Amino acid sequence: MGKVILSADSTCDLGSELKAKYDVNYYPYHIILDEKEYLDNVNITPDDIYQAYWDKKLLPKTSAINVMEYVEYFKKWTDEGYEVVHISLGGALTSSCQNAMLAAQELKGVYTVNSCNLSTGMGHLVIEAGKLIEEGLGAKEIAERLNEMTAKVHSSFILDTLEFMQAGGRCSQVTAFAATLLNLKPCIMVDNTSGAMGVGKKYRGDLKKVLCKYTKDQLSEYENIKYDKIFITHSGIEDEYIDLVKDTIKEVASFDNIYVTRASCTISCHCGPRTLGILFMTK
Repeated sequence: MGKVILSADSTCDLGSELKAKYDVNYYPYHIILDEKEYLDNVNITPDDIYQAYWDKKLLPKTSAINVMEYVEYFKKWTDEGYEVVHISLGGALTSSCQNAMLAAQELKGVYTVNSCNLSTGMGHLVIEAGKLIEEGLGAKEIAERLNEMTAKVHSSFILDTLEFMQAGGRCSQVTAFAATLLNLKPCIMVDNTSGAMGVGKKYRGDLKKVLCKYTKDQLSEYENIKYDKIFITHSGIEDEYIDLVKDTIKEVASFDNIYVTRASCTISCHCGPRTLGILFMTK
């Protein structure tokens, strides 16, 4: 069986170590800020985006990856006779997912997977794909197995502030003001059948208290958790909060691996700094 190339949108947020371990190829999203175009986490970082907002009240626009970009990207491997498995950001969130599928139809041996997720929710599927490649499975079978796993990935995040959501038009000024006034921290839940996001429980109090309660709530929600790995993914937050969540996870569950990663620009520009989530799978 020929070599299978593992690929994903850059929004899977795995970080350099896991990317290298599973030989993951990324395709970066386009970030347009102050009339200049950048590539996500290539020549722009989330901190650059935050600074532009604080200094100039500017927020970026994110641009979907088009069909021809994907065709050219995949073609360098298919021309060499390789198969490709590509995991996309959830179809409910971007047209890139559909564009990747259209590109795959023009080439032989490319199999795309709608992750129905974002960030390291996608990352779970990427790692599972990497393991299946190591087992010697072909791209078609890997894609089929990943499609069966999407509903087993559970992703959620706590927002420290609604300022960036409000500035980007994703919630009203009144809602953002009320949340600030009442010290509310909403939990954003990802629908693992589409990738759409919705508001779950609204926590009240300081961030340390909220993150501890949120972590316990999420891990007590499911009886059949897969304990091989869990991600703590954040958009830029102090180490004390990461350590708190890590300790809380260890209190209530025994995961083989607790990975800490930072979200890409595409994810971070919508939620703003000090957003943190835990992302895990069930059996």
